[in-house]
Amino acid sequence: MKKLLPVAASLVTLISASAFADYEVAIAGPMTGEYASAGEQIRKGAEMAIADINAKGGVLGQKLKLEIGDDACDPKQAVSVANAMVNKHIVFMHGHWCSSSTIPASEIYNEAQIPMATVSTNPKVTERGLKNIFRIMGRDDQQGEIGGKFLASKFANKKIAVVDDKSAYGKGLADEIAEGMGSKKPVLRESITAGEKDYSGLVSKLKAAGVEVMAYGGYHTEVALILRQAQQAGLKLQVLGGDTLSNNEIVGASGGNADAVMFTFAPDSRKNPEAADVVKRFRDAKVEPDGYVLYAYAAFQLFQQAATQAKTVKYTDLQKALAGGTFNTVVGKLSFDAKGDLKSPGFVVYQWKGNQYDVLK
Repeated sequence: MKKLLPVAASLVTLISASAFADYEVAIAGPMTGEYASAGEQIRKGAEMAIADINAKGGVLGQKLKLEIGDDACDPKQAVSVANAMVNKHIVFMHGHWCSSSTIPASEIYNEAQIPMATVSTNPKVTERGLKNIFRIMGRDDQQGEIGGKFLASKFANKKIAVVDDKSAYGKGLADEIAEGMGSKKPVLRESITAGEKDYSGLVSKLKAAGVEVMAYGGYHTEVALILRQAQQAGLKLQVLGGDTLSNNEIVGASGGNADAVMFTFAPDSRKNPEAADVVKRFRDAKVEPDGYVLYAYAAFQLFQQAATQAKTVKYTDLQKALAGGTFNTVVGKLSFDAKGDLKSPGFVVYQWKGNQYDVLK
């Protein structure tokens, strides 16, 4: 995608961040649209992190001011958001969320020399040689391998279909799951169009092929609809997907079928002893810190610690600190390899049980 970098953005490297009263930092993701609940998780995590940092004196003696960008998981809108953030002179970005948005937006931030943390899992995010990206979660080739091996072992005698939503995240993850299944070959390999309301055609294919388990690359909204429509068609279906199926909207939207949903995700940060105080304060505020809430909190802990170590928010020094350091956060210790990937990623398999998810024993 061609970058649409405004002329004003080219001046950003000539302007010292210390010239402003506050350090502008930002989040970006789907604040509206089909996946807005994920954006809400990110916003809540970021807001508490920044409030906590500011209450302790800020970063290098200056307070943080949060800018929020809404890309609605649309790549073109993500580029517009990135350009707007460059013009606001942000010194750090946590975003975007959908890999299809993160990939083009990161080109803008890289050219403007703005470091970013992201939870986007498509391998291409860190495979393009950009030095400004730090992924604080594992990659789809890692979680896909875990998911594929789990399916091949757990459901060795059942027919499995692999389905994706054609997105960078969804197709990439589905391909990795299929590969991770090894010699256990799917009986169907299908794609759907995200955002549609009728998946009866897919359900009919699954039923005709005798599929009992569907591996899915995509987002929770489509899984909920597929499960509801499968139930209506008399098809008892189990689903295994990736980290996006951690969204609790799936409980109500799936028509009582959420217990059929399994997914791969990082170890539950809510159980991290070092996160206990933060988790309690979220819950006291009536916010359950599931999904991406604690990752957003951790992103700004990462920024605060790196800036403190570098003694500046100038890009060259901050990037060097991020690339070479180890940081203590609510999601555990974070350190990065030469690509900006997490050095010690981990994925486990969860299953929804009622209105909560837990590790599948």
